[in-house]
Amino acid sequence: MMFWYGDGMNGWGWFAMSAGMILFWGLLITAVVLIFRTLDRSTERPVRRGGTKESERILGERLARGEIDEEEYRRRLSALRSGES
Repeated sequence: MMFWYGDGMNGWGWFAMSAGMILFWGLLITAVVLIFRTLDRSTERPVRRGGTKESERILGERLARGEIDEEEYRRRLSALRSGES
């Protein structure tokens, strides 16, 4: 009898409690996923090891296919080579 006449939660109380739990678990799961994605992303980054020759080859192929003109080819080639250490 204690839930019938105001001694327990009404409909809005149950709704607020349910919405609060859904929000809580949603935020918790989102936070965990974001943390794991951030930690995993650091292992996915490739190590840069003199990939300039490969980049120059791709740039040459784009010039040969007509995707870029000679002026853009030279500009990008000089940018690639200036970034070389």
